[in-house]
Amino acid sequence: MAFVEEFLEILKKPTIGDVFAEMFMFLGPVWFAFLLGIILGWAWKPRWASLGNCKFDISAPPSPSAFISSSMKDFASVLRMEASNSRGPSFGSSSNNIIIEKEHVASPVPEIVNSRSSKLKKEDSAVVTDGDLKHLYHLVERKDGGPAWKHMMDHSTSNMSYQSWQRDMENGPPQYCSRTVYEDATPEQLRDFFWDDDFRLKWDDMLVHAFVLEECPTTGTMMVHWVRKFPFFCSDREYIIGRRIWESGRSYYCITQGVPCDSVPRKDKPRRVDQYYSSWYIQAVESQKANGQLTACEVLLFHHEDMGIPWEIAKFGVKQGMWGAVKKIERGFRAYQRARTSTAPPSHHAFMAQVNTKIDPDYMRCLENDEECKETEETRLEESTRGGPNIPKLLLLGGAVAVACSLDRGLLTKGIILSMTRRFGNIGKRACPRT
Repeated sequence: MAFVEEFLEILKKPTIGDVFAEMFMFLGPVWFAFLLGIILGWAWKPRWASLGNCKFDISAPPSPSAFISSSMKDFASVLRMEASNSRGPSFGSSSNNIIIEKEHVASPVPEIVNSRSSKLKKEDSAVVTDGDLKHLYHLVERKDGGPAWKHMMDHSTSNMSYQSWQRDMENGPPQYCSRTVYEDATPEQLRDFFWDDDFRLKWDDMLVHAFVLEECPTTGTMMVHWVRKFPFFCSDREYIIGRRIWESGRSYYCITQGVPCDSVPRKDKPRRVDQYYSSWYIQAVESQKANGQLTACEVLLFHHEDMGIPWEIAKFGVKQGMWGAVKKIERGFRAYQRARTSTAPPSHHAFMAQVNTKIDPDYMRCLENDEECKETEETRLEESTRGGPNIPKLLLLGGAVAVACSLDRGLLTKGIILSMTRRFGNIGKRACPRT
């Protein structure tokens, strides 16, 4: 009761300035004790606090508000990888142009292969497979069988519109989907932009290291090593990412996901993120400027990862910081568009984005129903097998009669030829028996 009475007395002060001064004097010792406890706890942290399956690499944040803003910046910037657009799982239906060159901060990076000469063979490039393409296709078509998506937000600018959704899984981190429509953009520009790690280092202030470990010049499959900078109370995170692109017309299925890699040894710092999935679908759409032209582009992103931050805190941070991260991506993309109009050749990453696997829409429809595809393929195979020896009988008989009449008018010759025709007919019966 004494605490409440003291607080009410403060509120009765005649001016706002007096109220703030009294509040500062009242709560100052509390905050001092709180910060002192954090400093002492961090300095004398026991060894067991950093071992085992502990989700955090920290003892405590400087303050609750600082912790929330840091986790928000942290996880939301991951979603920056691909501000996504149209169509979505049960989803209902100009910015600053300056990019500041960031200062590259030294970060402990594991020893890795010395050059990009390590190549993935086509038959060995199983880091991203057709099964992963099928999974992304089912996500895009809302047929993955997962929980329903919950709407999070809608925002827009003069050059972009944005929507996002989230869902919780029984086992695993929260999953996110975002849909972004970029005006005056092409699928190829966005495809190259999201793939270009060299340019990402210029606009993404959390990415401090990106290196190609292996690549397949035939399929375009790549294995890359990332290190991302986290707030001071968390260790940096490293990612071993496998990625590949499939092209269907001018639509692109782009998959990036965490993969194992023996060439990069696991270390305590930076902490490796094993569970990582960030994939998107890109296609041209009609502009919202009502000109009827396909001058806009939509990107539909699906993302989840386990960074070692409690999921409920990460969800709160994402919700608070997602829109800011999306606007940052859009500024980076517009700068990328301007950079590509120059005479400078595209980077190696952008070149590899153009090396992809071509597929037709029929193949994508096949992915939707494996059983139908199997039956269709078996039917075609059976028909092609039957087609060889199954010579129409009328054709045989008519040809035989014509030959008989033209070669000889005698009954003996006609009888021999007609007899041979009956034998050919029997061959057809044996090759294709009736059921």
